[in-house]
Amino acid sequence: MQVEDIRPEGWACTYLVANDGRAVLIDPVWDYIQHYESVLGQRGLELVACMATHTHADHITACFTLSQEREIPFYMWKDTASLGVTDYVDETSSLTIAGVEYSFQYVPGHTSDSMIIRVEGHIFTGDFLFNGNAGVGRDDLPSGRLKEHWDSIQSLSNLPDDVLVCSGHEPPGTELQTLGWNRLHNPILMMTSFDQFVEWQTKTAEQLGSVSKIKTALPANLFAEIPDEIPWLSQ
Repeated sequence: MQVEDIRPEGWACTYLVANDGRAVLIDPVWDYIQHYESVLGQRGLELVACMATHTHADHITACFTLSQEREIPFYMWKDTASLGVTDYVDETSSLTIAGVEYSFQYVPGHTSDSMIIRVEGHIFTGDFLFNGNAGVGRDDLPSGRLKEHWDSIQSLSNLPDDVLVCSGHEPPGTELQTLGWNRLHNPILMMTSFDQFVEWQTKTAEQLGSVSKIKTALPANLFAEIPDEIPWLSQ
């Protein structure tokens, strides 16, 4: 099994999970579909499924487009509001795709449909958990809930130290770290109270400001429709 972040640029990670000549894409971005197809072609891989860890507010997912064009399943958490999803999962779901076993852990907070995708040695956390000082994703966007996020963080206790945290956003070139490393270096995982978490999230939201792409990206992801004009691609 091969796991690799294949984003061509930017901070939004897209993971390729490949085995036996077949591949799954986790959190692909619509802007880079041609890049993904190029990578798949160069490596002789057949794309057989795509997954989204949550409903994104900062980019348009490529999942519903790839699912329609290639007639492959698009997996999300069972209660997601996003349309275009073909197959839903919950914590009882166990999928074997191209010889790789996938399981799922519900971690609401950043969004109401956030989930961790688990394969051997790796957890794909989306914006629920980042590596190191980046902490976690913000909770001041639609369906975000501070207390739910805090409670979900406590549920990480069931996961082992040695899994690699493959998060949804990292600076280009970042070396991903294990959950054990993050337990020692991620400020959120070292917190002992909900009040500390609220204070950190409040300061982070103030520093980050508004999400520039949300008015285009979020409706596109909810309704599975590519808008006629995408502002950041027409500039």
